[in-house]
Amino acid sequence: MKRITPIILFAASLLPCFAGAQSGSPMAGGSGSTAAGAVAGTGPGVHSPNSPYAPLPERADVVPWSVLTDVKTKSVKNRLLPNFPAHVQALHDKIQRIQGFMMPLEPGEKQKHFLLSSVPMTCSFCVPGGPESMVEVRTKTPVKYSMEPVTVEGKFAVLNDDSYGLYYRITEAVSVK
Repeated sequence: MKRITPIILFAASLLPCFAGAQSGSPMAGGSGSTAAGAVAGTGPGVHSPNSPYAPLPERADVVPWSVLTDVKTKSVKNRLLPNFPAHVQALHDKIQRIQGFMMPLEPGEKQKHFLLSSVPMTCSFCVPGGPESMVEVRTKTPVKYSMEPVTVEGKFAVLNDDSYGLYYRITEAVSVK
């Protein structure tokens, strides 16, 4: 059985709350549309202009977060599950590159299991976005923790009904420049 740390359980317990609060992603289709009650330019996957960290630079060799956040939710037996468009489903079981901000799940300078987020974590008790703005990462070799963006490449999975409420996972990942 896999060892589950309290941080994973805490983060995972918050993910369904974020999914339940959204009627769709604020970044859906990259159009800047908003979920009910959300202000344009805020919410999951949107980098605050007040952040002390620079936003992710545009890169043609990585899957953009605007693609990953282009997901709606559907209610199935009193649960909210992701409803991925075809272009997101097409990423499943293929080698992909993802760039983001590291959220360690265990103590230590080097990490083999962490979350990658579209926006930097500015509070150690807060998840910076919903499940559409995070990817669970498991690496082949440890990656040094950094407050700067990191890029990983590995086998990408689109998760239709993950027990932790995650939408994406990348395994056998390696750090790339």
